[in-house]
Amino acid sequence: MQFKRVKRPISGVLLLDKPHGISSNGALQRAKGLYQAAKAGHTGNLDPIATGLLPICFGEATKFSQFLLDANKTYQAVFKLGQTTTTGDSEGEITSSSPVDVSRGQIEKALQQFIGTIFQVPPMHSALKFQGKALYTYARAGIEIERAARQVTIYSLTLDAFAGHELTVTVECSKGTYIRVLAEDFGRVLGCGAYMLALRRTRIGDFEIGQAATLEQLEALSQEARDARLLPPDCLLNRLPRILLDQESAYYFRQGQAIWLPKQAHSGVVVVYDEKHCLVGIGEITDDGKIAPKRLVVESTV
Repeated sequence: MQFKRVKRPISGVLLLDKPHGISSNGALQRAKGLYQAAKAGHTGNLDPIATGLLPICFGEATKFSQFLLDANKTYQAVFKLGQTTTTGDSEGEITSSSPVDVSRGQIEKALQQFIGTIFQVPPMHSALKFQGKALYTYARAGIEIERAARQVTIYSLTLDAFAGHELTVTVECSKGTYIRVLAEDFGRVLGCGAYMLALRRTRIGDFEIGQAATLEQLEALSQEARDARLLPPDCLLNRLPRILLDQESAYYFRQGQAIWLPKQAHSGVVVVYDEKHCLVGIGEITDDGKIAPKRLVVESTV
């Protein structure tokens, strides 16, 4: 007789170093199985060819995943000059080849053109939806869908290395930035074409790759040691103002009622704790000075 593994109502944030060759969802499912978690989701998709930081939220932490989805990100990428592909990365077929005759100075000058607010046309080989289906499903069927350019921000773009026809860059950017589109657009500026050969995400918001664990490292740990790697759900809310409620106010806030607090200095969205400094949820300061509940947690422990 086979027994089903009992799912645990565990809550917290796992900083995972996603390996090459599997999807973000594949990595999520493996991590979810290791933790026997009842509920899990990741914050920010990485393509199978990409590696690096993939925060995974378990339980109550999933309620606050949007704060990481909206955060700025940092990548290290390798661009291959002189060729273009059907997908803009190394998974596609070569579509053109051109001679490469550029100096390091020309490359650095071209990179500077992409710093600041730019517009990108989302690639056909992406998970963006059109009429309920991902764009890549149309691309695989040979169907081209017209896409509007989107505004993104490149905060910094530095050249780390340049040898032969390959260059390594570090990119700090806003959400929604496609690094392979950046590679393609960069190749057009140089006049020789380019595609993204490799990609590694090294930072999301306040989290860095040095804090992350690989699936192999997690598999080698005991359940207790594995659980100790989880960060509390409110680590996703570090940039929000914090409000402490007394026992009575926290009770009514948990019931979904707005709470009035005099002389409130904050505005907008705030993190709310009870008198024991346990996370209650997030609220929003209303025009009349009350704190209205937005998302409430069922439990506050990892």
